[in-house]
Amino acid sequence: MGTPRAQSAQHLPEVHTELTRLRAIVAAALDEDLHALVDLRASLLNGCAFCVDLHTDAALKAGMSAQHVSLVAAWREAGAHFTEVERAVLGVVDALTRLGENGLPDEVYARAAEHLSEREMVALISAVGLINLYNRLGVGTGLTPPVG
Repeated sequence: MGTPRAQSAQHLPEVHTELTRLRAIVAAALDEDLHALVDLRASLLNGCAFCVDLHTDAALKAGMSAQHVSLVAAWREAGAHFTEVERAVLGVVDALTRLGENGLPDEVYARAAEHLSEREMVALISAVGLINLYNRLGVGTGLTPPVG
């Protein structure tokens, strides 16, 4: 990336403060491993290299296997590597991150709702919204992961 870009954390730190606060609320209502899958999958779909690096590292440190992390990119073809609840959550992530004219299809929502409470569903949808905002901030400001 050639053009220097304004950094949101430097020029509007209040945004990051509020995002961190909201993230903590969501994290308290959603299973940690599912939240990690949400963050990684959306970051992969959005092409935010900084966020992919950050959430890959966090998932590995939290005990997720390297194979599980790497297969998030191809979860639909990964068969039994993902549980039904993980597959349902990843379906919601895909639908909301690639938000098109169909929005979040009823069948995708219903599949996740079979496994999650209404509170967890709201947390899931909120988590997807938050990571998409983080991804857009990262891509829009040209953040890249540290080298090495």
